[in-house]
Amino acid sequence: MDQTETVTHSERIFEGRIVKLRVDTVTLPNGKQSKREVIEHSGAVAVVALLDDQTVLLVRQFRLPAEKALLEIVAGGIDAGESPIEAARRELAEEIGMVPDTLIPLYEAFVAPGYTTEKIYGFLARGLRDAPEDADEDEFVEVVSMRLDDAIKAISTGEIEDMKTVAGLTLTARLLQDSSGTAR
Repeated sequence: MDQTETVTHSERIFEGRIVKLRVDTVTLPNGKQSKREVIEHSGAVAVVALLDDQTVLLVRQFRLPAEKALLEIVAGGIDAGESPIEAARRELAEEIGMVPDTLIPLYEAFVAPGYTTEKIYGFLARGLRDAPEDADEDEFVEVVSMRLDDAIKAISTGEIEDMKTVAGLTLTARLLQDSSGTAR
């Protein structure tokens, strides 16, 4: 069964620094018309910064939509002309002052495909070394060192609520378990 929706009209409603909003009129597979609100986003990266097999570096920062500070893996938008790997390296330097010897792809996923084009690229960073870079002037982060086991537990207790962080930490724990044969 073909489920394709065909855009017959598109209207730009808002254009901001990070996102754009459009309203599309679509023809549904049954021939009827409907509206779709779409947030356009250039994509983002999320990076699990692994110091060693037991320790991750997370960041705590205030997130206005959540109305509180969240504990997250390093993350940020992909700038125009930048590859996901370049963005991951830049974000690590900006947020935790380190760069990796190795970036291992963990996942590529749409954040919320029902209303946004944003795709996030998850990485595992290993072999971290100091390389501080100036942070964004509107970004205030606290770097938090945590055992990976404790970070996984923090997902279950609700201390970690951010989905890109849940995915990155869970996949990292599984990757380390698979490569060592022991549970983390």
